[in-house]
Amino acid sequence: MEGSSNPGINPELALAHRFPEVSSLFQFNLKDAALYALGVGACGRDAVDANELKYVYHCDGQQFIKIRSKSRIAGLHDKGCNITLPRTTVYLRGAGGFSKSSHPYSFASYSGNQTPAVEIPKTEPFASFEDITQASQALLHRLSGDYYPLHSDPMVAGIAGFPRPILHGLCTLGFAIRAIIRCICRGDPHMIKGLSGRFLSHVFPGETLITETWLQGSRVIYQVQVKERNKAVLSGHVDLNRLPSQL
Repeated sequence: MEGSSNPGINPELALAHRFPEVSSLFQFNLKDAALYALGVGACGRDAVDANELKYVYHCDGQQFIKIRSKSRIAGLHDKGCNITLPRTTVYLRGAGGFSKSSHPYSFASYSGNQTPAVEIPKTEPFASFEDITQASQALLHRLSGDYYPLHSDPMVAGIAGFPRPILHGLCTLGFAIRAIIRCICRGDPHMIKGLSGRFLSHVFPGETLITETWLQGSRVIYQVQVKERNKAVLSGHVDLNRLPSQL
């Protein structure tokens, strides 16, 4: 095709595609909420931690959310011969090389698709929180619905190039948000207005996570590092409804 060295993908056709609108009903109960809380490390260090025990046993009988989803392809990021990555978390392995351009956003339907990475301040963090993931953390977190074998099967992890199964990225994100709720929100999760995260590297279950935070008005910039490898694995920001009066 014109403008593409990879016959497996047509960027113009992909950007023009329109998906049907879908309505989905999500139901969750005490078991679902408690299992997720445990899966992202709640009460991992202290089974009677008053700040986190509420996430394990406080819940209404049942709740549900109805979401009407309207999807479209916002843009294609040409990452060369490895992967191509839209803004949504969809990976097409081996499909890069279609744009014949050194510009990474050769095919984007709007400029907002070109989101830069979070800039981590050079100053000392406002707050830092250290937490240890359990050796079985991925096995517990997968019970919330992500059964991808990369996080549980050593053979699959080996094929992907890892010496052992890795932690779910969303589990790492859960650890980060727990740290922010504890250190910035003074234990009040209702202060969280919105959040964003960029996954930088993998985490092995059993490693220690250090979440560093910086305040910029009502926005919290954060970065998560693996202590044992001195490796940044996640960064992003959290927007707050308000700042705690104690800060």
